[in-house]
Amino acid sequence: MIRVQREDFDVGAEMAALTEGNTGIGGVASFVGLVRDMAGGSGDSSMTLEHYPGMTEKMLVEIDEEAHRRWPLEASMIIHRYGRLETGDQIVMVLTASAHRAAALESCAFLIDWLKTGAPFWKLESTPDGETWVEARTSDDDATAKWKE
Repeated sequence: MIRVQREDFDVGAEMAALTEGNTGIGGVASFVGLVRDMAGGSGDSSMTLEHYPGMTEKMLVEIDEEAHRRWPLEASMIIHRYGRLETGDQIVMVLTASAHRAAALESCAFLIDWLKTGAPFWKLESTPDGETWVEARTSDDDATAKWKE
């Protein structure tokens, strides 16, 4: 399941919905990304996420399908928010479920690494010092490179 939304999400409720009635699931891996304080400890910062509707969902579906090809997943979910988010707000959640923990953990790492570099979102960080568009980081590219076939 893929959702791109403004609204916040409830991790427990989403996990329960993902696993409900599926007794083949032996493990669920999760990642929840939060807006960190970019203002040096003052908490006075925010992030605005923009995306291209239609293209964003298509790209998320493609990478989710790739995870299902690589690992024996019973279920998966990606929820990514957009709009203005404050320090501490949830940005993204990835859930992967499989009969075995290794597949759940590895596929979750794969999806979040890919989201950092390949998902068409643009992030504008706002602090008391001004606004800055977030640039790609070499460390994120390196994390994604390990998954390339």
